[in-house]
Order: sequence, then C-alpha cells, then structure tokens
Amino acid sequence: MQAVVPAAGEGTRLRPLTEDTPKALIEVAGRPILVHCFERLTELGVEELIVVVGYGGERIVERCGESFDGVPISYVEQEEQRGLAHAIAQAEPRVEGPFFTMNGDNVLRGNLEEVAERFSRDDVDGVLLVDEVSETEARHTGVIDLAADGTVRSIVEKPENPPSRLVTTGFTALPPETIEACQRIEPSGRDEYELADALTLLVEEGARIETVALDGWRVNVNTPADVERAETLL
Repeated sequence: MQAVVPAAGEGTRLRPLTEDTPKALIEVAGRPILVHCFERLTELGVEELIVVVGYGGERIVERCGESFDGVPISYVEQEEQRGLAHAIAQAEPRVEGPFFTMNGDNVLRGNLEEVAERFSRDDVDGVLLVDEVSETEARHTGVIDLAADGTVRSIVEKPENPPSRLVTTGFTALPPETIEACQRIEPSGRDEYELADALTLLVEEGARIETVALDGWRVNVNTPADVERAETLL
C-alpha cells in the first residue's frame, strides 16, 4: 500500500522555529517530525510515501530525498493550504489504490498494525485510529459520531457541541474513493475542505468505516510546548 503524508503547513504557532523551516522538518528528539512519520509507516510495509508539500516544500524535498529506508518518496504540491481533504486530493496523480494517511505534524506511538489488520478485512472500507479526549479538546479537532453497530456514522470538524469525545488522530486507512470524495465536497464554514466531510460523504454513500482505539500516545505538534511534550514521551 501507499501512504499519503500531508506536510504543507506553515506552522505559525511554532514561530520562531518555523520562520526558516517548514513545520514538518522541526526536530523532535533529534529527528524531523516527518522522519518520525516515515518510520511508523515503513514499519507497516508501505511501498511508497507520497508527501504533500507546500510551505518550504523545496527544503522538505532536499532533506528527505527520493527514498526513506529503501521506500521511494514522491512529492505533490498543495499550492494553497485549503484543508486536509484538499491536501489529500492533490495526491490523485499518485494514488493507485487503498492508502494510509498520516499527518506530517504528528509524533505517534501505538497500535498502527491493528488498523492495518482491520483494514485487510473484506467487509471494511476504511479504518480510523481514534482517541478519547476531554470535551474541551474535542471542540478543536475531528469528532466521531458512531452508529449503533459501532461503525462511523459521521465526523464533525471542530464542533461547538461534540457528539462524542472520540476524535481522529491523523492516522487512517482509506479506500481509493476517498480522493474523489475529497474533490466533491464543498468548503466548510472555515473555508477549508475537511477530510471529515469527505469521509462522512463516503459513509452516506454506503462505505463501512470502522475505528480502532489508540493504544499508545500521540502529539500533534503545533507549539514549542508540544515539541517538549513529544520529546518527554519519547
């Protein structure tokens, strides 16, 4: 399988660290965040890493090169940062089938293999690695509403009144139809194309998307304090 790694963000909350360095290349424990992502994905046996670049993209290409641990890397550009679904849609020329995604600003340790194993079942179209957080934290990320059978009914991005405290983690296993869904949705109230909306569209059209609870930890690196927390956990 391939893996799409969105890494186009500027990282304004990480300034001054990101004044001359793209967010994905900020070092955590001596290695860029992007390298931490690559390590987890290559452990899953991915056959190609597709990196979505934007701000400072030439620096990412220069730093990461054409392969990581023998796995080829290709690059696609997101000229405008219009949301996660917009970023993933840029990978259309490269994606050839089912794929993983891992946000390029995440440092993650956990049961990714369980997601891959669940995704290999014939009766499953997609799998999301999820985490349970406080209601306050849930208001700032993608929140999952589960159906009675435990499958995903919908995902809401940054809701004022979260339907649950179960949230996305930035790691998913998705069907190829996701790309088209990302292209068909309308911008959200934040004027961004939300992956939550694209996945909800797939569910509404009959896709079965399941969840796997994170057994481990994750840090979405947005601030210098997040860098410190990730290093402590590592």
